[in-house]
Amino acid sequence: MELTQPKTARGPVRTELRLILQLSLIFAALKLAIQIVGNILAQHAGYGIFRDEMYYLVCGRHLAFGYVDQPPLTALQARLSDMLFGHETMWTLRLISGVAGAAKVFLTGLLVWALGGGRKAAALAMLAVIAGGVYLGIDSYLSMNSFDPIFWMLCTLALIRLVRSDSPAEIRNWWIVMGVSAGLAFENKDSVVFFLVSMLVALLLTPQRRILANRWFAVSVLLIVILALPNFLWQVHYHFPTLEWLRAVQSTGKDVKLPPLPFFLGQIMMLTPHNLLLWATGVLWLLFAKAARSFRFLGVFYLLFLALMMALHAKDYYLAPAYPVFFATGAVAWFAWAKQKMWRNGLIGIYTALLVVGIVAFFPFSVPVLPPQQWIAYAERLHYTSHDSEVEKDKPLLPQFYADRFGWQELADRVGHIYNALPPQERAITGIYGQNYGDAGAIDVLGQKYGLPPAISGHQNYWIWGPRDYTGDEMIVIVDATPEQMARFYASCEVVGKMDNPYSMPYEHRPIYLCRGRKRSYQADWKELKLYH
Repeated sequence: MELTQPKTARGPVRTELRLILQLSLIFAALKLAIQIVGNILAQHAGYGIFRDEMYYLVCGRHLAFGYVDQPPLTALQARLSDMLFGHETMWTLRLISGVAGAAKVFLTGLLVWALGGGRKAAALAMLAVIAGGVYLGIDSYLSMNSFDPIFWMLCTLALIRLVRSDSPAEIRNWWIVMGVSAGLAFENKDSVVFFLVSMLVALLLTPQRRILANRWFAVSVLLIVILALPNFLWQVHYHFPTLEWLRAVQSTGKDVKLPPLPFFLGQIMMLTPHNLLLWATGVLWLLFAKAARSFRFLGVFYLLFLALMMALHAKDYYLAPAYPVFFATGAVAWFAWAKQKMWRNGLIGIYTALLVVGIVAFFPFSVPVLPPQQWIAYAERLHYTSHDSEVEKDKPLLPQFYADRFGWQELADRVGHIYNALPPQERAITGIYGQNYGDAGAIDVLGQKYGLPPAISGHQNYWIWGPRDYTGDEMIVIVDATPEQMARFYASCEVVGKMDNPYSMPYEHRPIYLCRGRKRSYQADWKELKLYH
């Protein structure tokens, strides 16, 4: 059976679309509610602001067309969130990311409609996306990751509609949607280039290449270039710091290079294992079903993209933005293949129950709603092993995604007390240096209430912002170094505090020094202090 929307019966098509849109709004609201409640529970359980969130907030206070490790949209998101809600309450700080997650669910329902599916298929696909562990996680904090799937899904929706349309006006409109979505994606996260390359090759390898023979395709490409240009020009101005950063990360061996099988198993785990039944069905349907011939390029895209990410030793979650499409195709396939209504309803009923149980059972592994000791006990009972794709030389009590929410407020409190205990004439010349953007971000975001001066650091974009006017005559220095090592740079240094929260990452445990008389000024040494890592 070929799944096509009748071209003559526009009324029924529009009615079905309207009903799916209404249903999608309900599921999107459910998703947003889950994310809000999760963040309220997480803050109540003692989890604070995430390390990267503080950095994004500081970037938002230095708005630019680019940063060492990110394009500009995340900083803009952080600036807007800070202006509207502040950073004290976690659910409001992360509300925009929650809304992005809701948009992802909404677009999943729309993708089902575009593929020829009905309301029941849309409900199944949207519930599966809500239950996906990786999406519960990325939509629970302020970052670029929550918006990435939106742009990819809009691009895919545009391509599906282009494949199915013969209306010149509709073709024009969807190519514009494609260009704007892909262009904005470049301003959100650079990994979209791999998505676009894989999708283009997939189209060229299938009969759907015909949609490229249209002048509006060229307009779409032009829109992508125009929208991506500001960040590119920023990169040129600063001599491509993002490439320098990526080379530095690769040379350090910081990221685990997963072989193909563990990499694929990572896909299964991040989406929660039982969801394999739906998205894998979607991929197989795209590749082999007669009814999916018009969308074959999406199945080819998955194989190409998966192989490319494996070959590049990318992090396993880099594929996450693509999977809502396969949840949608999987739901359409289930309803197309299950001919007997009783058998189909029984299968979908069991799977729906699995999804609901899975949300409850796996939720603590995506959003930290349990206090640390309860989480550790719960993980032990379920034999859960952290699946971080970064090297952890010292085993933390919590996964890095949770551990990096601890220790920052204590750091700001201790530095605040140290700084304000200094005589007024010393405070006037005292600066603060952080080893990484976590330390510096905690000072700049959480230390505001103590009147702390802006921090400096050589890490990531902090290096571009420079040493300010600090000469080093008197500094509070947060760095993992011994007193003997500090004596190489300062006339005197004393340990006046320590970062030692037991739940934070072990490599974030370090002394806090009060140093005087830097032997060379920060301006003289700044080039050597660069740390792109």
